[in-house]
Amino acid sequence: MAVKPVEKIWMNGKFVKWSDANIHILSHVIHYGSSWFEGIRCYDTKKGPAIFRLGKHMERLYDSAKIYHAEIPYKREVLTEAILETIRVNNMKSCYIRPIVYRGYGDVGVNPLNNPVDVAIAVWEWGTYLGEDALTKGIDVCVSSWARPAPNTLPTMAKAGGNYMNAQLIKMEAVKAGFTEGIALDIYGYVSEGSGENIFMIKNNDVYTPPFTSSVLPGITRSSVMTLMREAGHRIIENRVSREMLTIADEIFFTGTAAEITPIRSVDRFPIGDGKPGPITMETQKKFFDVVHNGNDGKNWLTFVYND
Repeated sequence: MAVKPVEKIWMNGKFVKWSDANIHILSHVIHYGSSWFEGIRCYDTKKGPAIFRLGKHMERLYDSAKIYHAEIPYKREVLTEAILETIRVNNMKSCYIRPIVYRGYGDVGVNPLNNPVDVAIAVWEWGTYLGEDALTKGIDVCVSSWARPAPNTLPTMAKAGGNYMNAQLIKMEAVKAGFTEGIALDIYGYVSEGSGENIFMIKNNDVYTPPFTSSVLPGITRSSVMTLMREAGHRIIENRVSREMLTIADEIFFTGTAAEITPIRSVDRFPIGDGKPGPITMETQKKFFDVVHNGNDGKNWLTFVYND
């Protein structure tokens, strides 16, 4: 979906016009994918604009950069305040937030250590990621022929730009085949995740989700959903999941900042359950939306943009 420009983007400590937020063509990130980023949502809750789990997203951003030996040149509290100020300066009530850390202009070789580490923060309007009816009616997905990276090849716990070359292949294959999204397996043939979403499967009221060792990103929404489901009394089994579970599961859903909680109604044309969003999925979605839409936050998950 096209991004509607806003007024300002934060770049290396100052605001610049949207149209002036440029980098040099020889920046390391362009040639070698050396970037680390977050996708965060600000919701226009009934209690005011609020960012969902900002602290956890910032923690993951700094962890991702650390894995690649990139030192972010700003303290976490400085970037946290910069995110809030970027929302305020653009007069946003709800938006998608993209802080990105990247290797800038310097050496052009593979070795990145002499290149500067630059930081930018952008915000924009963004609706339902996987389609207008995705949250209520569910989506149709396929199992991708592309696997997620093998252990000791790319660090999948880092939300790194280069990792999304793999995600693009998964997504394009699915879309060209007439599906909304693809599910990737790990190198051992177990269920991993979508191109940009974690996955949950429900069978006989037990909830299954792949572990980090199945090459999944440690999702913030994933973690939040696990908390909500445990509080509701559901047993969560975080272990390797065989591919056939995607056929026999009673319910399946994706989680992610963009996807939120999106039901899956079919996999490879096989209907999941009765082919529509299941009761546990919708119960969990309702609890999640009560926090982010109504502002009923008993866990300090929300950071309100305006304190008055």
